[in-house]
Amino acid sequence: MAVEHPMQSNTIVDVLEKVLDKGVVIAGDIRVGIADVELITIKIRLIVASVDKAKEIGMDWWENDPYLSSQANQNAYNSLENENKELRERLQALEEKQEVTNNRLNLSEDN
Repeated sequence: MAVEHPMQSNTIVDVLEKVLDKGVVIAGDIRVGIADVELITIKIRLIVASVDKAKEIGMDWWENDPYLSSQANQNAYNSLENENKELRERLQALEEKQEVTNNRLNLSEDN
């Protein structure tokens, strides 16, 4: 009597679904050196996961990158616009203060 083993067939879709659900991390270092003197080290880290899994582990940098997100781009623009407005207000206050100081000096010189 022959023993039958169930054959499990994994399609590329099944494998991809498992990888994206669990996530895969690939890490490596490349070191270049001459005569036992290390010249350069390159650290490579790659993670393959679904967006949901990435967010679950705290990776959401693409949401704040202005090159990848229109909302982040608008936020960056608004932030620069606000900073520009604040700097203009500070500059105007300094110019007014300088004008008052100059007027006082002119008055004291006239006396």
